[in-house]
Amino acid sequence: MPANFFPKIMNYKETLDWMFNKLPMYQTQGATAYRKDITNTVLLAKHLGNPERHLKCIHVAGTNGKGSTSHLLASVLQEAGYKVGLYTSPHLKDFRERIAINGTPISEDYVCDFINKNKAFFEANELSFFEMSVGLAFEYFVKEQTDINIIEVGMGGRLDSTNIITPLVSVITNIGLDHTQFLGNTLEAIAFEKAGIIKSNIPVVIGEYVPETKPVFLAKASEMQSEIYFASDLIGETYPSALLGDYQTQNKKTVLQTIKVLQDKNLLAVSETDIKNGFLNVIKNTGLQGRWQQLGENPTIICDTAHNAHGLKIIINQLKKEKYDQLHIVLGLVNDKNLDEILPLFPKNAIYYFCKPNNFRGLDEAVLKEKAAQFNLIGQTYISVSNAYQAAKKNANKNDFIYIGGSTFVVAEIL
Repeated sequence: MPANFFPKIMNYKETLDWMFNKLPMYQTQGATAYRKDITNTVLLAKHLGNPERHLKCIHVAGTNGKGSTSHLLASVLQEAGYKVGLYTSPHLKDFRERIAINGTPISEDYVCDFINKNKAFFEANELSFFEMSVGLAFEYFVKEQTDINIIEVGMGGRLDSTNIITPLVSVITNIGLDHTQFLGNTLEAIAFEKAGIIKSNIPVVIGEYVPETKPVFLAKASEMQSEIYFASDLIGETYPSALLGDYQTQNKKTVLQTIKVLQDKNLLAVSETDIKNGFLNVIKNTGLQGRWQQLGENPTIICDTAHNAHGLKIIINQLKKEKYDQLHIVLGLVNDKNLDEILPLFPKNAIYYFCKPNNFRGLDEAVLKEKAAQFNLIGQTYISVSNAYQAAKKNANKNDFIYIGGSTFVVAEIL
């Protein structure tokens, strides 16, 4: 038997390199990694013995707030004593953040074993990074015998790899114009894609709606005979949370409405104390980062992963409420964003530090500076996110405010 007959067993770094570089992935490759159906995911699920059929899940879609909503739900259910699987994307620092149980990420060994064991199948069927990740999460949660799993949609909903589950409840946080090259360029079209997670006779919670999206949700819920709940119509105060951004108010309402549905239908037992503690301990329980996260004071330093017009509009409104002498903004974007839509949102009275995220899709800092100048956003370019951040810290006085954002990748490099 030849020495190279047995396939090479990859270590964790080699496994991730193989996943990231050898197969298409939306995060680094853009449009070519987007699947037009879920045939491959169905094929993979069958190969793995259909683990999704053995999981209790809550399915979370939406343009913004999916991550915060998913982590808040997970934290509340952890406080209620459940063993909670959490599948989210993208990660900030390490791939393993995407798949966690009660805040503990999946082990490097499990990731390696899963990929090495199924590598020939992945290659033969040209599975994408996201499809493999979903299969890994579902198999892991079954093996670890989780009580409940929060499954965040990657993009869209109808054609997303996660959409092979039948959840206890479906959640759609909100609709904004993002990923329009895949999901459509109207709010109605994007709402239709997100509404694709609504399943027959499974209740659905809508976090926020606008006149264009509400009829889409109502029509789909009616077609699927699903009870529909609008969280933004909830009356009353929410509870304090470790997540500080103003935009979390709506995410908290979405979670409260989802928990209420689970309680009313006797699907899960959750007390008011569990909810209060879950909101307060969400960062400790789940490790969530990058949501209006304070990195320093004197000057105040805040980072946030908001990266589309819908999310950035809320962030900029919050910046206007802050008190400071001078605002410094470390800004980097990816190259598929509509700059004419995003850049006008930013304040003209800030000093800008333009940089390029260290990613295949990062927008060149000189291009960003030139385009930003058209909207009277003035600043200098820097060869890296780190250099831009250091320059902002050097220039800022103790009563100033430094904001870092524009892209998840920018925040990831700072953290």
